[in-house]
Amino acid sequence: MLTSDDFRSLLQQRGTLVIDGALATELETKGLDLNHPLWSGKALRDSPSTIQEVHLDYYLAGADIAITSSYQASTQGLKDHLGIDEKEAMDLVRTSVKLAQEARREAYETGKIEEGRQLLVAGSVGPYGAYLSDGSEYRGDYERTTHEFQAFHRPRIAALVDQGADLLAIETMPSLPEIEAVIALLKSVFPTAIAWISCTLRDAEHLSDGTPMVDVLQLAASSEQIVAFGVNCVHMRLCTAALQNLQACLVDLPSPGNGLPLLCYPNSGETWDAETKTWRGERGIAESELATRVAYWRDAGAKLIGGCCRAGPKDVAEIARALRDV
Repeated sequence: MLTSDDFRSLLQQRGTLVIDGALATELETKGLDLNHPLWSGKALRDSPSTIQEVHLDYYLAGADIAITSSYQASTQGLKDHLGIDEKEAMDLVRTSVKLAQEARREAYETGKIEEGRQLLVAGSVGPYGAYLSDGSEYRGDYERTTHEFQAFHRPRIAALVDQGADLLAIETMPSLPEIEAVIALLKSVFPTAIAWISCTLRDAEHLSDGTPMVDVLQLAASSEQIVAFGVNCVHMRLCTAALQNLQACLVDLPSPGNGLPLLCYPNSGETWDAETKTWRGERGIAESELATRVAYWRDAGAKLIGGCCRAGPKDVAEIARALRDV
């Protein structure tokens, strides 16, 4: 796993890093049926080669970072829905890292990755709300104790770290108590791990559970293990205002917290229907507008930019191109 100094050095060298896009969307375009409580996590058992193919597509499209297919694959969820034991569940989480690592190897071997460009694998840690499979990762209206949150997240993080993910993507987090629990868990059990934290929002200034984002930002910035902070799986149109709010809040933080890099990887603007496991509505902005949005996000302080649900390799290629132009 990278150290925080390694990550800062890479970011300083590159300026901005490109995160990949949606996994589930691409798996569906390749013919997989993901209408299941495990969502893309089910493909870890049923079609691992397809996951690896999607990771490769993103690397070749211009992504610097592939996020593993472990978002929905908590060990508890895997045990509940696949009827397997803890060891088998941990092995599947490790597989999610192996698939991204193999895709990275393939990407390098194509000769299409420019010399000196370092590709990363981020181990996805989805929220407890994703395990509930009821859309609550966009509401944050579930309550668990610190111990319960940590017991839920510990085995998946252990498997991701053990398999050599470069960093953790603690993503789509909707509630302050869960974020507090995970940061404390990293410090006490995984002191050498680094991570980014990205959140879902109620509006540009509030976490989904209503917590002011300045409070969440202060918590993240106080941890030496958190190397970036921002938002994901929010509407594209919300990103700029959210980043501008965070950028303004950073100014008031004491050093070195005020140097915390920001990130964003929004969804397409469509709405998730938890009952049917489908997306509804229309894309929030036209593809032709994406380059302009990327420039706004970069100007608002984002150092890591990508796409989330319904954003594919073409979108990631456009993000990469837009950042090169900037």
